[in-house]
Amino acid sequence: MNNAKDESKHFWGFPLTHFSYFFIWAVINGYLTLWLEQVAHLNGTESGAIFSMMAGISLIFQPIFGILSDRLLFKKTLILTISIVGIFIGPYFQWVFMSVLHINSFLVAFVTGVFLSFVLNGGVSVIEQYVQRASLANKFEYAHSRVGGSVAGVAASLISGPIFLWHPNSIFWACTIAAVILTGLLLFSDKINMDNATAAGDTSNSLDMKTAMSVFKIKNLWVLAIFYMGASALYDVFDQQFIIFFKTFFDTASQGTLVYSYMTSAQIAIEFCLMFPIPWIINKIGSRNGLIIYGFLTCIRILGSAFAPNWIWLVGFRLVAGLEMPLLLTSIMKYIAGAFDIRLYATVYALASNFAKQVSVFIFSSVAGTMYDSIGFQHTYLIMGIVVLIITLFAAFFLKKEDPIQAGQIDQTTESLEATANTPD
Repeated sequence: MNNAKDESKHFWGFPLTHFSYFFIWAVINGYLTLWLEQVAHLNGTESGAIFSMMAGISLIFQPIFGILSDRLLFKKTLILTISIVGIFIGPYFQWVFMSVLHINSFLVAFVTGVFLSFVLNGGVSVIEQYVQRASLANKFEYAHSRVGGSVAGVAASLISGPIFLWHPNSIFWACTIAAVILTGLLLFSDKINMDNATAAGDTSNSLDMKTAMSVFKIKNLWVLAIFYMGASALYDVFDQQFIIFFKTFFDTASQGTLVYSYMTSAQIAIEFCLMFPIPWIINKIGSRNGLIIYGFLTCIRILGSAFAPNWIWLVGFRLVAGLEMPLLLTSIMKYIAGAFDIRLYATVYALASNFAKQVSVFIFSSVAGTMYDSIGFQHTYLIMGIVVLIITLFAAFFLKKEDPIQAGQIDQTTESLEATANTPD
């Protein structure tokens, strides 16, 4: 009974950590484009340049962060640095951004890219691998902690729309408050069951650069990276300026913004509900299959948006994202644990998931921004959807099947008992 109590105590800080971090992510991802358009008065190409710079700079951060995370394991030096830098989001957009923009538009793209990619595009892998490893040590499902991120998405959507209409800069101060809370949680709340820490990797600090670099020789790393470059990256590029396309279906910008806020809240609510059964579902169908299903759903959502005749259809396709994210988040965590050396978990996650993804985002953000301005949203979405379909079919043929026991999809004790029971006398 005491052990169950300890595990429960060791769990509850992590959903709150997910909540505070992904609140920042949801606000920036959902409303930065709108702020750049309405407050900074940037066009699609200029906004795309900022997102490309965020992705490009993160290509430097992510490999370094991955190797550092595998070395640090449960030490909080890096993750605390990221949370403290996040506290300065409000001051940056309130007092620095416009001043730098008046000097040079490329300079503001570079400075903003370095700043936000450190906290978000680069930092997200640090947060997620830390909680995933905590889930292995503390014996809870990662997806159950990630529910905090879904709740954050709902809260961000409900709060950000109204306060953006009240005062656009207030959304960034909300991020600052969330970063203060995140820092406090990391310092005083998140605890690791160190008695079981070896379940999350090598605790001997023996991981060297040669071992870390050996991941580049693994064929399956490249297949997973290509899948992320085609499916998950275009998911993000698709969402970057989606709110601008969505508003074209309404008579006024404010009406479109409010409906977008409610739609996003509904999407995140679906995510929240699905986060509870998804680990059980993925354990049944396998994390590799979960990734493939995610790719096909992303294709359907993008192509559906391209052909949507009105905003009601557009909302329907958007809500498919409520199923996509639980599938991806649960599948990728279990897949990496089951298909690669657990000692290199953070390195593989940073390289195959985030690094490869940001290479694609870096390329396609500017390309998509230019295409939006030249051929329109719908034709751009059609091209994106076809690319996602091709990449998903590639992954379906070449992505290696994971070890279900190593991935935590099958309990080793249960498997041994079943094997014994099926052995003939």
